[in-house]
Amino acid sequence: MYIVTVEFKIKPGRLEAFMPLMVENARASRDKEPGCRQFDVCADPKAPHVVFLYEVYDDRAAFDAHLAMAHFKTFDAKVASMVAQKQVRIYTRADPR
Repeated sequence: MYIVTVEFKIKPGRLEAFMPLMVENARASRDKEPGCRQFDVCADPKAPHVVFLYEVYDDRAAFDAHLAMAHFKTFDAKVASMVAQKQVRIYTRADPR
């Protein structure tokens, strides 16, 4: 499994516009991408401007396919001006189950 985490720091006053776009992107990823196994959108109640994603893909090729999807490209373009900072980390599952 190929694990991706993303931490977004959203610019002040932009969270209300960002979240529906983020949730729709996650749903489209789960529904339209056979290699996407999990896509969780998480919010920190103590830091509402921070949005954390936990994504699970079959492999790197499935993640690359995600990045090429029209719904992702549309999301990425729409939120670019809303994001103050974005940190992406890649992991592999230590316990393959």
